Amino acid sequence: MFGQEKLLNIQDAILGTYGHLAPSYPGRYQWTTNKDYFSVIRNNTLNLHHIKDDGNHGNKTISLHKFNLALSKIQEDTFTYFPRIKWVKNLCFEFSNGSSKFLYNTKENICQKKIGIERDLINVKWASDNKGIAGTYQENLKISFDNKEGEFSKTILVQDAIDGTVFGQSVHRNEFGITNGIFWSPKGSKLAYYAMDETMVSDYPLYNLKDTPASYRQIKYPVAGAKSHHVELHIVDLASEKKIKLENRFSKDDYWTNISWGPNEEYIYVAHVNRAQNHMQLCKYEVKSGKYVNTLFEEKNNKYVEPEHSLTFLKQKPNQFLWWSEKDGYQHLYLYNTDGQEIQQLTKGNWVVTELVGIDEVNQKVFFIATKNSPIDRHLYSVSLDGGKVKKITQENGTHRVWANKNFSLFFDYYSNTETPAKLQIISGNSGKVMEVFHEADNPLSEYHLGTMSLGTIKNDKGDLLHYRLIKPIYFDPNKKYPVVVYLYNGPHVQLVKNNWLGGANLWYHYMAQNGYAIFTIDGRGSDNRGFDFESCIHRQLGTLEMKDQIAGINWLKNQNWVDSSRLGVHGWSYGGFMTASLLTRYPKLFKVGVAGGPVIDWKFYEIMYTERYMDKPNENKDGYNKSNLMNYIDQLRGKLLMIHGGQDDVVLWQHSLNYLRKAIQRGVQLDYFVYPHHAHNVVGKERVHLYEKISNYFFTNL
Repeated sequence: MFGQEKLLNIQDAILGTYGHLAPSYPGRYQWTTNKDYFSVIRNNTLNLHHIKDDGNHGNKTISLHKFNLALSKIQEDTFTYFPRIKWVKNLCFEFSNGSSKFLYNTKENICQKKIGIERDLINVKWASDNKGIAGTYQENLKISFDNKEGEFSKTILVQDAIDGTVFGQSVHRNEFGITNGIFWSPKGSKLAYYAMDETMVSDYPLYNLKDTPASYRQIKYPVAGAKSHHVELHIVDLASEKKIKLENRFSKDDYWTNISWGPNEEYIYVAHVNRAQNHMQLCKYEVKSGKYVNTLFEEKNNKYVEPEHSLTFLKQKPNQFLWWSEKDGYQHLYLYNTDGQEIQQLTKGNWVVTELVGIDEVNQKVFFIATKNSPIDRHLYSVSLDGGKVKKITQENGTHRVWANKNFSLFFDYYSNTETPAKLQIISGNSGKVMEVFHEADNPLSEYHLGTMSLGTIKNDKGDLLHYRLIKPIYFDPNKKYPVVVYLYNGPHVQLVKNNWLGGANLWYHYMAQNGYAIFTIDGRGSDNRGFDFESCIHRQLGTLEMKDQIAGINWLKNQNWVDSSRLGVHGWSYGGFMTASLLTRYPKLFKVGVAGGPVIDWKFYEIMYTERYMDKPNENKDGYNKSNLMNYIDQLRGKLLMIHGGQDDVVLWQHSLNYLRKAIQRGVQLDYFVYPHHAHNVVGKERVHLYEKISNYFFTNL
């Protein structure tokens, strides 16, 4: 691929992808609140730029020394590197230092303290005006805020800890796009927060083997078909300290998702999803009383509905909002009003919206990232709030990330593709015209001899196009025969094949290619960003159609003259571990070697929210659970299998693979097994090098 002779070692392969062998990064670019200014932090220096009409820049430079000098006038602690900043009005930026938040005025080069933070708070959320902070401390929920510049004027203990109940933290095991449990109102005068009662959920121990004797901590882990936790939403008014909880007209097992404040703070909106996850109701509540007002609209599906995005209200028309939905078969944007009437479907087609960038209400445009060009690309588009034709803005093929200035007239566009390591430029928000290129990364792998990578498509038995990535061994000779390792995931919410630098791969694939192996990956049915039918066809039969699509890829490989079909390996983690063990035992003649990491073995013992969405309850889908249960296929294992698990795994419980190992012993079936005692679901840090050295050696020895 790059025509050089240097080879990767295992440390390069694992730590280099996002480290010393990653494309050079241009620095931290940000737009200010003034549409004509942006900043970049590079080499511990902040440069503030003004964009003139001729495209040139006037600039102001603030060195770390100058910045620290201003900070040192009000406190002793200073920085050894430039902190993360957030621009606010009048070319001032905010930053945090230890337990406090500060304001720096770039015009006068002065720094002032805005507010202090209680040091021990976790799960911290700031109010939008940064004059208040909420967080948890030893299971208590606290709010601190002020109405002055400087120290706190008040701290409220919102909620005392209650055994078995969690306050202000994410709920429903982070499904439905839930990432936090604290929701400030737009004006910062009120706070909504989750209260999750877990007393009815079974305890599960995670053992700490560092201690002598070993200690353990209990986690709450609701498995499919068992009792689920109960969630409520509470609200506190900061001025009166009055607390209310929202009225619940639904089952206690329902999911409270997509929490959204109305712009005027009079109402709050919740997307309620029933436990079967086939019925969503978007509900409106009165904030002052917590009373249910009405249901704006409902969405139903015979398989499942999965709302993951809160409402985005228009500023100029606060009774209108954008809503994400897959109701037409693809993830698209809709304009609704607060009476629940659909005003307009803004985007439409056999492609999906992946990100809402922003709304230009002056010019009545919505900017978003989508797969309209290709499932493996990401481009910036715009569409009118009245609907109509979608306009493509970014031009170069590949994967684009963008940041808009205040009025959406200009965007930072940071993109890559399989030939472009990284490029940062300013483009017009109207035409996509490149105004200026700031950074073009050199190829960080130019000195390395890597395998040739290609992206392509094949069809499955249904006629669906499946995207694949293939990396051939170095010194490839089409007249020779080569072993192939299939790397896979092929589960919900994951897409492995992308048109970006390295094609969505990492350098371990090329390390294997340097050792004589081809590496093949295909995104089969069930994978992300292909529309609801493609993703949901696995409903009630996890593993079945996914394996068919992997085999379609294998059959394509077998038709390549250079593939040694007697030496096929497979490797994956989590859902990919489940798929690896499934393929080795349900299609035992295909693969010679497999490495399954953190695998789900029996879906009855995986968590409620994820499992019941895709499989329903065990008593509702006995055949589906039985067919996907890998315990039932142990006797069919013919190839070499290495199974790996983290001893602290709180996602796929260690019990999954231990039970598999136990039954294999009982049946006289040989497999290899390895544990990382102190790691959770993923092995991270330097020990990840150890993990992939073990995986690589397993293939070197057995394939």
